[in-house]
Amino acid sequence: MAETVYLIIFTLLSIIFAAASVIAGFICGYKNESDEKSQIYECGMNLFSDAKLQFDFRYLNYAVIFLIFDVVTFFLFPFAVTFNKMPAFLVFEIIFFTLILLFALCFILINNMLGDRK
Repeated sequence: MAETVYLIIFTLLSIIFAAASVIAGFICGYKNESDEKSQIYECGMNLFSDAKLQFDFRYLNYAVIFLIFDVVTFFLFPFAVTFNKMPAFLVFEIIFFTLILLFALCFILINNMLGDRK
């Protein structure tokens, strides 16, 4: 019961702190509007072209594939830590899981889904 009370107090204090930070930002922030402030600012340089450019879809493929294999490392890390204590069935499951991922990687490379090869 005491843990629940502490959790509720902590949650309320964090909500109050977040709200107070936002309100303080509105109160203390500058409110001077000018044409220069409303212009697009990009890395200290004036904008020289339209910001609406076509985004290459291959970058999305790279990002999705990276996320998939990055999440896989989180699945395999606990097994790597307790590898000596695992039963044989679990070892075969990990090998099967890794083979499926290897097959997916080969499929991606063979079908040129990354688009970097001609």
